[in-house]
Amino acid sequence: MAGKKGNESLVQKLLRKTYQLTMTMGKKTNNGTILENEEQVKPHKSFFDLRVELNNGKKLDFSELRGKKVLLVNSASNCGYTGQYAELQELYEKHGEHLEIIAFPTNEFGNQEKGDDEEIAQICQINYGVTFPVAKKGNVLPGSDQQPAFAWLLDENQNGWNTHKPDWNFGKYLIDENGVLSHYFGPSISPIEDDFLETIQ
Repeated sequence: MAGKKGNESLVQKLLRKTYQLTMTMGKKTNNGTILENEEQVKPHKSFFDLRVELNNGKKLDFSELRGKKVLLVNSASNCGYTGQYAELQELYEKHGEHLEIIAFPTNEFGNQEKGDDEEIAQICQINYGVTFPVAKKGNVLPGSDQQPAFAWLLDENQNGWNTHKPDWNFGKYLIDENGVLSHYFGPSISPIEDDFLETIQ
């Protein structure tokens, strides 16, 4: 559930109020994209060989996530989709026993994540009650400083089939219990709507 909202800027308050409209309108664009690994193509490089540095300085080895579904989400604090943090937290509270969620803050889409790791952590925790892992702020799009997890997600030579980049902040990539990339959900697909929930059952 959302937290106290005491740390919200005026922009963030406005974005919260217009969130549902953003979601509805976005479904008419590429932000409503859903991709599925229908042939269940297996990766060429193991997902479980990856690791991520979290915004608290700790490292998370993906080998610890075997047997769980994993949802990787590129995120931002000042986006029309930022309200999705609350929905991701709701999802985590209901399904956290068999689903891990990791947010990857990035400033690459519309310069909507200008804060540092401490500011991002405060926004996630105070405004949205986030308890799932949040990565250290970085880049998710291809380049020399790309987050290794997103290098895997966007390279078919690693994940087996997908090259689709996030359409905007809050693109969602779902990996199954065996480390296979199963789906991509665009920003306007809520993690608590039926189209998504059916994939984590």
